[in-house]
Amino acid sequence: MFSVTVRDHVMVAHSFRGEVFGPAQALHGATFVVDAEFRRPELDADGVVVDIGLASRELGAVLAPLNHRNLDEVPEFAGANTTTEFLAGVVADRLAERIAAGALGAGAHGLTGLAVTLHESHVAWATCERDL
Repeated sequence: MFSVTVRDHVMVAHSFRGEVFGPAQALHGATFVVDAEFRRPELDADGVVVDIGLASRELGAVLAPLNHRNLDEVPEFAGANTTTEFLAGVVADRLAERIAAGALGAGAHGLTGLAVTLHESHVAWATCERDL
């Protein structure tokens, strides 16, 4: 299996519901380093997994609507705790939709998997994997 990973970041504000979150129940900020790993069993005719420029562009496009937002105010997240795990799933789903729509070009048709990792600090992160 081959993979290529691109990286970006996103800054958000949010709060959590539930005593398990302790002080994070209050509104707080978070800056996530976001890695998107694209996987395929064989390289394409050009010897690559995916066009890195297109992959970077699409990751940025997926993150842009979340950047500098209070996620508590995003209607589609109403009632959800926007945990690191939850957000990894959102980003993975949105990237998978873009891949299916052809946003990564014809060379991306051989992709079989995607993993999105949100690093909330240097000691903690969450990953969501999707088959394509």
